[in-house]
Amino acid sequence: MTGTKESFADLIAAEDVLLFVNAAVTATGQREFHSRADHQRLSLSFLHEYVRVNYRSIYAAVLALDINDHNAVRIIVELLCTADEADPEQKRTEGRLIAARLAALPPQRVYRAFHALRSAKVNNRRTRAIQRDWLAARADLAHDAVKYRSALKTVARHTHNPLDGELGAFLFRPGKSTRYSDPRLDAYRRARYEQDAIYELPFTIAEGFAAKHGVPRARFLERIAPRMTRLERLRTQSTTGDTTGTTTDLTVMPLTRLALFVLSLPRAERHLRRAELTAALRASALRAAGPYAGSWGRVSAVLDDSYSSYGSGVKRRRPLAVALGAHFLLEALAGSYGAHWTSGGRDPLMVRPWGPSPLGSRVLDALEDSPERLVIVSDGFDNAPPGLAGEVLRVWRTRLDPERRTSIVHLNPVYDAEGFDVRRLAPSVPTAGIRDAEDLAALVEIAQFTEGRTGLPELLAYLDRRTERFLTAQKADRKADRKALQQHRQRTDQQSNQPGDQQGDQSSSRKADQGKGGR
Repeated sequence: MTGTKESFADLIAAEDVLLFVNAAVTATGQREFHSRADHQRLSLSFLHEYVRVNYRSIYAAVLALDINDHNAVRIIVELLCTADEADPEQKRTEGRLIAARLAALPPQRVYRAFHALRSAKVNNRRTRAIQRDWLAARADLAHDAVKYRSALKTVARHTHNPLDGELGAFLFRPGKSTRYSDPRLDAYRRARYEQDAIYELPFTIAEGFAAKHGVPRARFLERIAPRMTRLERLRTQSTTGDTTGTTTDLTVMPLTRLALFVLSLPRAERHLRRAELTAALRASALRAAGPYAGSWGRVSAVLDDSYSSYGSGVKRRRPLAVALGAHFLLEALAGSYGAHWTSGGRDPLMVRPWGPSPLGSRVLDALEDSPERLVIVSDGFDNAPPGLAGEVLRVWRTRLDPERRTSIVHLNPVYDAEGFDVRRLAPSVPTAGIRDAEDLAALVEIAQFTEGRTGLPELLAYLDRRTERFLTAQKADRKADRKALQQHRQRTDQQSNQPGDQQGDQSSSRKADQGKGGR
């Protein structure tokens, strides 16, 4: 009897953990097609608190999985705000996971996490050490001082980090120095009076100075183009066009981001650029497939391009972009592949959110291909007719294929706030949340745990493997970052010691002072 209770408790724990993992992958607290933003936030807040209180070690280990940045930041903040609930061993493990995840997050997300800790008045020694270590590992704090000036200043004050030297002077004593040896800091100082200096700054900062100086948009974009990142160039490509004479190499873009860009183009432009866009999507998918390309055998996919795949105003076309990216990734993974869109369309490049969701009919079409794997990418709302997909999958699994010759997985890109999980099609089919199409292979692996054939020990072993792999990878990345940081500092020191550069800085400083006097 005791063993039965323990098994039942393990089953509940496994379900709770998988519930949270699905939410952490898909939910961002933003409005979805079927639920409002406040419902999303309330549901997500409950899950975070429930799992943190009942399964704190697992809650921290989720940082090693492919969860989205929104939930990664929230887990980090929650762990640091409730440090008194952890024992010493848990604190050590959490500290390693937090440091590794912070290193993998975009800097703006990290500064947002630090701001949340400041708002929560969390300023203990452990938290300050984590923040100082992250700042010390940054390859170029001068870039952060220019691009995230207010955020960096707040973190430095909150952690009692003086940031000695000209960086501290730039942040806390502006206007006191006539010049800075770092070219970015000095460019920021000069940009208030010199138009030429704004083209030495990051794009987002230069935009503000260009508006202040009244620089025409077309001329500004043409001159700043060499300093733009790929994503910035992609976002402004429709505006710049032939004006800048620059193009973005789409083949190096992440798969889901590239799919979002493709779907943002008018269908006429997609038709004209068919060869370029298709080649870019296939190259990105092949890169995401890695060594597993061509190893999945016969694969069929049911891909949802119904009206609900539009998402919402804040997550525009996100579910459809995941389906489009999954299409090209499955094509790369499969030996032979067949796609079945809910609209009945045959041209993936021309998909658009349209019509009902006849998932049941498309599942039947896909099973007729006799695949080894069937992958369904859908928000789980089957309405033409309602419930047909679940019934088809039930009959297939229980009567037609009880030996499970065909592996079936449902990947859902939309969090269901009312159900505290992603919506499922059938109890017999494993379902996992997905946010980025490039994570498909890893999520198919974790979906096996939702089927109920593996228990909590196997799930914990899987989390341990992922945690160890994550920490090892981040350790190697930190070594590479430290080497790059040393090289960068050596180059900076050499540049600052060159007489010509000092003369140039003095000349620029005189021009800025003259400009200030003229104003």
